[in-house]
Amino acid sequence: MKQCCKNFGIVLFFGLATTVSAQQQLQDSTYRWDSAHLEQVVVTGTMRPGKLAASPVAVEVYQANYFQKNPSTSLFQALEMVNGVRPQLTCNVCNTGEIRMNGLEGPYTMVTIDGMPIVSALGTVYGYNGIPNSMIERVEIVKGPFSTLYGSEAVAGVINIITKSPLKAPQLSTDISSTSYGENNIDISAAYRWGKRTHVLTGFNHFNFNRIWDINNDGFTDVTLQNRTSVFQKITWGRQQQRAASLVARYVYEDRWGGQTQWQPKYRGGDVVYGESIYTNRIELLGLYQLPINNEKINLQWSYNFHGQNSVYGNVPYVATQHIAFAQLFWDKQWHRNQQLLAGTTLRYTWYDDNTGITTNGSLTQPQNQPQRTWLPGVFVQNESTLGKQQQLVTGIRVDHHPAHGFITAPRINYKLKLNDRHTLRLGVGNGFRVVNVFSEDHAAYTGARRVVITEALAPEKSFNINMNYSTHLHTRGVHTTIDVSLFYNHFTNKIIADYFTNDNEVIYNNLNGNAVSRGFSLNTTTSFAVPLRISAGITWVEAFQKEKNALTGKTERLAIIQTPPLTGTLTASYDIAPWRTTFDVTANYTDRMYLPIIENDPRPERSPAYSLWNLQVTKKWQQWQLYTGVKNIFNFLPQFPIIRPADPFDKDPNNTFGNAQLNPAGGTFDPNYNYAPLQARRWFVGIRWQLSTKK
Repeated sequence: MKQCCKNFGIVLFFGLATTVSAQQQLQDSTYRWDSAHLEQVVVTGTMRPGKLAASPVAVEVYQANYFQKNPSTSLFQALEMVNGVRPQLTCNVCNTGEIRMNGLEGPYTMVTIDGMPIVSALGTVYGYNGIPNSMIERVEIVKGPFSTLYGSEAVAGVINIITKSPLKAPQLSTDISSTSYGENNIDISAAYRWGKRTHVLTGFNHFNFNRIWDINNDGFTDVTLQNRTSVFQKITWGRQQQRAASLVARYVYEDRWGGQTQWQPKYRGGDVVYGESIYTNRIELLGLYQLPINNEKINLQWSYNFHGQNSVYGNVPYVATQHIAFAQLFWDKQWHRNQQLLAGTTLRYTWYDDNTGITTNGSLTQPQNQPQRTWLPGVFVQNESTLGKQQQLVTGIRVDHHPAHGFITAPRINYKLKLNDRHTLRLGVGNGFRVVNVFSEDHAAYTGARRVVITEALAPEKSFNINMNYSTHLHTRGVHTTIDVSLFYNHFTNKIIADYFTNDNEVIYNNLNGNAVSRGFSLNTTTSFAVPLRISAGITWVEAFQKEKNALTGKTERLAIIQTPPLTGTLTASYDIAPWRTTFDVTANYTDRMYLPIIENDPRPERSPAYSLWNLQVTKKWQQWQLYTGVKNIFNFLPQFPIIRPADPFDKDPNNTFGNAQLNPAGGTFDPNYNYAPLQARRWFVGIRWQLSTKK
């Protein structure tokens, strides 16, 4: 009852913060109502630089220092501060995760680096944790369908990571932090000029967490142990007529493991002590070059990434290699005073090989390795029309050719109506498509004791999407407020689903014989007061379900999508004490009850409890120094029963002749996918930042 009242109070607070009072939301360098915010340049909405206020597409912009209000070691953790975006851990042993947007699963969200689809397919499984905050200048988020410009995965939206510019970055900067849990992180970067026209930014990140925690005493690590190193370099060249030219390179190595607390590397791949051990090597390259053609703007962008994963999940090995090369050539042309054309062609090549039957051909007695090779050419065209001073219309279409599915078309329309200087409406309509990589879609396919079953040749998913946005800003007696409201609707056919319930020992993949829907709204407000108080709050309500005809009864059944809470909320509040050069930051997020993957006769609830996580930080600033300290998970919330049958992870005792029968029902199977919250208790952190003066 006490917890229920507490959660009700939290929801009420979020509601009041975002509706009754345009007095409760954060104003900082990321979300400022004033002209500095509206004059920000964004590129994600239309693939061309433009002012935020003038964009026909609703774009959310988060500068790097916004994420410093709740310091984290990776982009995956940082995004929990963004309303409508929810990092979701999907395995309690190896801590793989996905980034969900507006209630849609992770594979529907495209994550790009400088506009390039560098994090995709196999790289999404552990790749988000490998993106350090030190390389980020800002993050641009567009919610809604964007397959027309960005291709297959941009169904729920796009998260575009803009890397720091060597021209603007500090000459030297460091950020070193540690937590009472034993998490240690160091970021170092240096910017310098090489010759007259070449500018270079080099960054180094190392994260180490090597302490075993088992607070719930189930014999398994609560948090995956990690040792990760990343090196980043960006080079820009000054050219005639300010033509663009840049090159970005990054290398990531990670060694992570989770499992029974007595696990050691000598047990790797065996069935004596259960452990999930993953070695990852990753290389990323990105390039941009504007062709030297007078009076024309034609850009060539390209990217390449190599992802090597050597892993074992208990005694099940999974060794995979992936190469993805991508190139696009696009022409940006103003062909009339009020008409702007963007046209381009793209080519994506994916080479994938692993040790499973997915890349095996031939007979059972004489199997032959056959890596998957996929060429995906495409063309797109978009036209932006300015209809007077108050209206803009964007129309576009993309056509890709998939070797298995043929031609796939993705049209798009965006409309903007500026009612006056304070009120703006935006509407986006489009459709998307998506093809599937089983391992990156659902890590549960290889963890635990379940085996993968694909019942049919999977057809590509198709979706129809609508997104409507209203934004305004208000000014009353020294209080500046922005309000942003969005409605969204997504309808899917051929949705590819993972069935956990038909057979406890299998994960069955098939196309949904019906349709799926995700719909809802989000509300953000941003307020700065006459006093140095800045408060930000947001809520998102989602209804996600699928309808499918029951093969036995013939009736259409409606089922909720698992791990999709109907209500989530975020809060950030900052207060500055100028004479002390000290800032207090409070951040929080609320997560409603959600359906979870359970097995037959599972004693655990089918829905999680509602909960909230609160954090506090105090930052003291000197000329070139910042000292910060605080506490995460102030109220010490911990999820319950994350793993079923932890005493028998290899299912050697299916009749359950030992152990606690209430936690390990007879006939059950080991399963670590019952996840709804991080399994980390209250912890302290401290860090220090230093930077040499920014180059002029």
